[in-house]
Amino acid sequence: MTKKQLAAQIIGRLKEEYPEVKCALIYQKPHELLIATRLSAQCTDKRVNLVTPALFERFPSIEAFAQAEVSEVEQYIKSCGLFHTKAKDIVEMCRQLRDIYGSVVPDSIEELVKLSGVGRKTANLIVGDLYGKPAVVCDTHVIRLTNRLGLAKGTDAGSVEKQLRAVIPPEEGITFCHRLVWHGRGVCSARTPKCEQCTLRDLCKSNKILPKQNK
Repeated sequence: MTKKQLAAQIIGRLKEEYPEVKCALIYQKPHELLIATRLSAQCTDKRVNLVTPALFERFPSIEAFAQAEVSEVEQYIKSCGLFHTKAKDIVEMCRQLRDIYGSVVPDSIEELVKLSGVGRKTANLIVGDLYGKPAVVCDTHVIRLTNRLGLAKGTDAGSVEKQLRAVIPPEEGITFCHRLVWHGRGVCSARTPKCEQCTLRDLCKSNKILPKQNK
């Protein structure tokens, strides 16, 4: 079986298992997804979703964030970790959005990664979720699961993204990644994967319950 054929089977099964998927981060405005994704670095989406309502109420627009004191933003996001760096990035990115992009979130990866604190993972999520463009979001879940499934090798996000773009149809990229995240949280966890419950177990290179010859 080629990697493209394997990918097609995995996509089909995940669609059956998770027919309706969306980004786990809660947002109402484009810039809110950008900020929430920055906050999610080394922090759970659940924690971010607890923090952002008060943050977005206090700073309801790009302009409000651009005019904010970094120290005040820090007070709202302390529980997300790395809050000094994140607060600085959030204020600076919003100033860039205001001054360079007319308070409009860019729709290309090339422009998004020019913003303070924005890497390819965040940029892919924005272009995929907000603008419906082909995207592959390589977070820790996606990297872990695609390695276990044999679709990619290595832990470098850029390398994994390139490998997945070669085998995943462009129109499937963003929802495929969302489904992997849900599967990674609920079934294929880092330390104790529930292989016996996994809909992908017979396709997986790393499953723990099938006879050795089937691995």
